[in-house]
Amino acid sequence: MSAEYTIELFSKISDNQTLKAGDVIFKAGDAGNVMYGIISGTVAMQVEGKTVETIEAGDVFGEGALVNPDKLRRSTAIAQSDCELAVLNEERFKFLIENTPTFAIDVMRSYSDRLQRFKHVI
Repeated sequence: MSAEYTIELFSKISDNQTLKAGDVIFKAGDAGNVMYGIISGTVAMQVEGKTVETIEAGDVFGEGALVNPDKLRRSTAIAQSDCELAVLNEERFKFLIENTPTFAIDVMRSYSDRLQRFKHVI
């Protein structure tokens, strides 16, 4: 799925959040009940205070809290630039997974890409 398609899909979601550069979206250890899709801007993902990756429009993040039994965030997400984010609760996330197979593939690709990047860091 292309970033353009993903952004178009996210733009149709009515629950959007606008953030300024430097705003903390969530912190490691927080309980999470939503995930995010980036419509515009960039987000820094941090582990133990260090940026491990920067993600941009068309990518998703925060879905781990929706699929892990403890519902906890494993990283901190900070708006690196002004951002517009689509906010998806667990119900919307499951609906998109079940009814939009390309969305499910995109989420898996996001995980796979992150894992691949981390393998090259080690």
